[in-house]
Amino acid sequence: MKITIAKTAGFCMGVRRAVDMVLDAANKSDTPIYTYGPLIHNPQVLEMLETKGISRLDTIPEKGTGLVLIRAHGVPPEDETALKKAGFTVINATCPRVVRVQVIIRKFAQKGFATIIIGEENHPEVKGLLGYAQGNGHTVTAMDQFTALPVFENAVVVAQTTQNTALYDEIKAFCAAHRTHYQVFDTICGSTERRQQEVRHLAATHDAVIVVGGRQSGNTRRLAQVAAEARAVATHIETVSEIDFTALAGFRSIAITAGASTPNWIITDTCSRVARHLEDQQPLAGAISRIQGGLLKTNLLLALGAGSLTYACSVVQQLPRTWIHAAIAMLYVFSMQVLNNMFAVKSDTYNHPDRAGFYRRYRPVLTLLALGSGGAGLYLAYTTGVISFFILLIMSLLGLSYNLKILPRGLGGKQQIRRIKDIPGSKTILITMAWGVVTSILPAVDTRSVPVWMVVAFLYAAGLVFSRTAFFDIKAIQGDRIAGRETLPILLGEKKSFVLIRYVLIATLVLLAGAWTAGLPFSLAFLLALVPGFMLVLIRLFEKDMQMSGIQIEFLIESSFLLTGVMAAVL
Repeated sequence: MKITIAKTAGFCMGVRRAVDMVLDAANKSDTPIYTYGPLIHNPQVLEMLETKGISRLDTIPEKGTGLVLIRAHGVPPEDETALKKAGFTVINATCPRVVRVQVIIRKFAQKGFATIIIGEENHPEVKGLLGYAQGNGHTVTAMDQFTALPVFENAVVVAQTTQNTALYDEIKAFCAAHRTHYQVFDTICGSTERRQQEVRHLAATHDAVIVVGGRQSGNTRRLAQVAAEARAVATHIETVSEIDFTALAGFRSIAITAGASTPNWIITDTCSRVARHLEDQQPLAGAISRIQGGLLKTNLLLALGAGSLTYACSVVQQLPRTWIHAAIAMLYVFSMQVLNNMFAVKSDTYNHPDRAGFYRRYRPVLTLLALGSGGAGLYLAYTTGVISFFILLIMSLLGLSYNLKILPRGLGGKQQIRRIKDIPGSKTILITMAWGVVTSILPAVDTRSVPVWMVVAFLYAAGLVFSRTAFFDIKAIQGDRIAGRETLPILLGEKKSFVLIRYVLIATLVLLAGAWTAGLPFSLAFLLALVPGFMLVLIRLFEKDMQMSGIQIEFLIESSFLLTGVMAAVL
């Protein structure tokens, strides 16, 4: 069985913007926060907002306090005015694509034009758009309804941004032939068009299409409709529990897409469950996938990568090829990463549901393993020297205190920075520094390496670790924002974060080139350069929406650290 994930699946720009705005407001403000109506059409997202203390206003009270976010679909202008008069601070989270349609309607309504909206009269977006038509608005959902309208002296024709592109193309063609005096605008969102085009292609090349999203979501329903029109077996589900796996048994290829209001964690959960169903039918593939998942969830692969990277840094520094520092790095990284995952269960519920469940089930055992490996690492560091021991002890204490509330309430400033974790962007920077110290500085302290090669080794390790951590933070951006974690990608944005990662990896390649000119053997510099090059290609392909499952991309990125040790051992 072949599983394909649509490139366009998940949050569109407008939905992501609205969700980010309400979550940022909840994370930064102590005042009551409301959405006017459901923010988007997805029950799981709305349930998540309720857990964050974000309430919903369905009617406008005479008086109120707090922040009110206008839904992504937009509202009639009189509603926004009424909210402000009631005393609310209003934040407009209307999708910019919808705002463009509002502006068009208002402009022509002021000139006396009739407004014809191709869309569902009861859809929230259309209700909001009608509010700008000054009482002269009309809605149609079919060609015969459009032709049944009177011929207006002047009219503007627009479409609901999530409307079926085929219907709107038919109406535009009719206007070009029979209503040439009408002003017709292309207002269907480009994201909607791309989703519908892709689902037509997927329906034509796969046996079945699973469309994931809320049943109240117009654009999600239309995706299922488009897939069915293309004669594919189309199934519209809200959650993975609705999938009939028995019905999937006879299909050889399945495509999974999702509406514009469907969050990543629902898509990830659906893909994982379908993949597990496939694994049950193919024992060998299933065993390989379970091994990969186990190595990732337990952090064993990452710990082995830390040991390999330490070995490579020792070779760069021309240190004795002892395995004790590699073992220290493995134990330290395993300990800190397991503890970090325990504290990250809340965000992992949305980012990595399987991992969150694993850490909930085995919390006592994993706690013992983390503390035991941390203690073993400290013991090995002590055997190499007192300085190494105290450096690792300080790093371990900082790691343990990362999630602890150190400052009392009221002393953390306006942003209530009471923990190291609360410092914006601290996670990526601190992980990078910790790895750099344990992989390159500890071995150098013990054996007194040449300073210049210690710096090269530190920067090489830091470049790889920063890129890996920042990339995973980008993948986890939705869950981290829900959990209130201000990671680097949340501060910079996804695009700038990807650019930063590329620059860091390119700088790492330049570093190796400079080290070669300073005396590092060409063969070593070349082999070590393959690793950042490999990561650069992987991340670039992912950025371009190459269809690769979460486990696959994570496994390849984590395995790249193993490659550093392999490359160094070749010499």
